[in-house]
Amino acid sequence: MPLMKNPDTDKLGFLIHDVARLMRKRFQEYGSEYGLSAAQWRLLFRLLKEDGVPQTRLAELLEIEPISVSRLIDRMTESGWVERRQGRTDRRVRMVFATRKAREAYDGIRKIGSAVYDEALVGMSEKERAALMDALAKMAGNLGGAASCEEAGTGKRTGETQ
Repeated sequence: MPLMKNPDTDKLGFLIHDVARLMRKRFQEYGSEYGLSAAQWRLLFRLLKEDGVPQTRLAELLEIEPISVSRLIDRMTESGWVERRQGRTDRRVRMVFATRKAREAYDGIRKIGSAVYDEALVGMSEKERAALMDALAKMAGNLGGAASCEEAGTGKRTGETQ
């Protein structure tokens, strides 16, 4: 593996982490009217993209322990955002679904997301925005394979172009 020669690349991980942290913080600020924590927002977003996810898969997607996901889902169930159902083919599997309340809030949630993304991308041209998305998708593909690209919403593997 070749070493990077540009000293600015030493900052790459910190910049990616800081941008993600600041975006989560801003999203939380804008979305406070819904009364959801950052972890609850992430879980709800996953369910609104793909309803009926096994509880164990949510733990993998959110990169948190299964017991933490269980507690998170408990709180969200009590607030009416999600519901658990038994799996159709295996009753031991707990599937998690967004409720009507969550689906009705979806437009508001998308507007908040758009506002945060627009704020983060101020001053960037469409070409720069596309290059950024392509570069991040390539990085995700390089580090996590095709599954990371699909989760990022690009559906592209490393080296693929539009």
